[in-house]
Amino acid sequence: VTANLYLPKRGSPPYPAILFPLGHEPGAKAYPVWQQLLVTFAQRGYVALAWDTIGQGERIQMFDAAVEGSILRSSTLEHTEQGIQCLLAGDAFARYTVWDGIRALDYLLSRPEVDAKRVGVTGNSGGGTHSAYLAALDDRLQVAAPSCFLTTWGRLLETIGPQDAEQCIPGFLGAGLEHVDFVLSFAPKPYLMLSAIRDFFSIAGARSTFSQAEAAYAKLGAAGRMAMQDTDEGHGYSKELRLASYRWFGKWLKGVEEQEGETAIQPAPEHELWCTRTGQVSTSLGGETVFSLNQKRVRSFNALPDRKVSPEALRKIIGWRDSAGAAQVSRYGRITRAGLTVEKLLLETEPGIRLPAIVVSSPEPHAARPGVLVADGRGKSQAWPQIQALAQGGAVVMAVDLRGLGETRAPAALYTKGDEWASWFGDYDSAMTAILLGRTLVGMRAFDIEKAREVLASRAGVDSRRIYGAGHGAGAVAILHAASAGTPFAGLLLDTMLGSYRAVIEHPLHRRIFENVVPGALRHYDLPDLAAGLAPRPVWVVDPVTPMGQVLLPDEAKGTLARAPSTHVVLRFPEEDPAKAYRYLLE
Repeated sequence: VTANLYLPKRGSPPYPAILFPLGHEPGAKAYPVWQQLLVTFAQRGYVALAWDTIGQGERIQMFDAAVEGSILRSSTLEHTEQGIQCLLAGDAFARYTVWDGIRALDYLLSRPEVDAKRVGVTGNSGGGTHSAYLAALDDRLQVAAPSCFLTTWGRLLETIGPQDAEQCIPGFLGAGLEHVDFVLSFAPKPYLMLSAIRDFFSIAGARSTFSQAEAAYAKLGAAGRMAMQDTDEGHGYSKELRLASYRWFGKWLKGVEEQEGETAIQPAPEHELWCTRTGQVSTSLGGETVFSLNQKRVRSFNALPDRKVSPEALRKIIGWRDSAGAAQVSRYGRITRAGLTVEKLLLETEPGIRLPAIVVSSPEPHAARPGVLVADGRGKSQAWPQIQALAQGGAVVMAVDLRGLGETRAPAALYTKGDEWASWFGDYDSAMTAILLGRTLVGMRAFDIEKAREVLASRAGVDSRRIYGAGHGAGAVAILHAASAGTPFAGLLLDTMLGSYRAVIEHPLHRRIFENVVPGALRHYDLPDLAAGLAPRPVWVVDPVTPMGQVLLPDEAKGTLARAPSTHVVLRFPEEDPAKAYRYLLE
């Protein structure tokens, strides 16, 4: 871990100290505003320590010499790519970033110049996040001043949505926790909230959190130890906030009311602050990365080749919540297409969750026809060739847009973090919000599938004992989980599904995997384990893909997925009719 230590040139030790976790700005510990703060603290008689956060500065985890930087170009993208691996391993990415901060504090307190009883923490944005984390988790800190982070989860979800992986702790909201709990964990020690009125972290939420915290401090007899400073600025540790922090730390760590201003400094160029010869730990020193540590962790508890998980256990793992009663069905007319009858429906699987669906069948009367439930991750409109082939083969086909897919998917323009973020993580906001609630989007979609299957099974002319499931992409992951959680499909077809969660751990890059993540899954099962566990029911796995979406090679596909005689791996030929494989369900 590369770090810079700032030491006073005047006065006598032991000095008070400042722990300074970084935000996501370019240059990491060399960012000019951070240098301004750290130099000023040293000039005022503090020892200050800043270290490169994972994915920043000299600690880029996915460094590419050809581009002289991160493959992903952004620390938040790196955090969240690796955060997916952490989640599958049953951890949070913050496991690593918080530990860096605790070890940084260990080092700071080991310095003979530092008074261990006078130590504060402050940082902005991602550094504000870790100031809040570390203040709550480490009793050695006496004063805290997070900047441009604290708000409320309600306002956060209404505005910019959950942020990158380090700022999201699985189950946090499900446990009933809020941002104010970071402050209350530190009470009654001195706490200053630094906020910007025009920040993307809601100022209304920040003021609400301060109001709650202020009331709690007053009840503890420590009213003067809780304060808030806001400024009419955008996101950043602006001068007014810096001056407020100098005053706050001076009052509580030095016992003086410092009112002097701030002298502008000439920041050092980034290379002068390097701790490595090349400017990168990976090329100068090597060592572990979050990627390599996750691999070791998963290998340590994933040694058994075959693992079975009961439907009851799986429901608990994916955060399944039963809802009483059948889905409510609204009908929106019929049309005829390609000689088939298409009935348009809206299914309300639980209050407020309304899913568009169609039921397609040939008009000729047939008694007790098989049913097929289709869940396509691209949306049902993209599955028409498969739907048509199944219906012409004699099945009654219901195709449903699961929550967050097809007609229910938010337009790309509404993704709060931009098109690039969506291209890597898909509907990140919905999936991460579910994880924060202690649930999963996979589990919610599996629940939708069970309710939709019940509607299909209740239709006249459908043989309820011969209802099959067919999924594509994210829909395949959801339908596999639904079947493994007890939804009684007679067989499954899984098209273009992620070959395994384990592959996500073994490959540093993966795209649009986030919606399919089940936290802690690899502690209990992998996708091939679920497919094998459905035996003797047939499971057709068609064109399974790598974490980057490429079809697996034949030997790898069969070696990964064909763990039971009833699991059949099918790889299409180029230019082959994509609907052809779906007919296996009706044979």
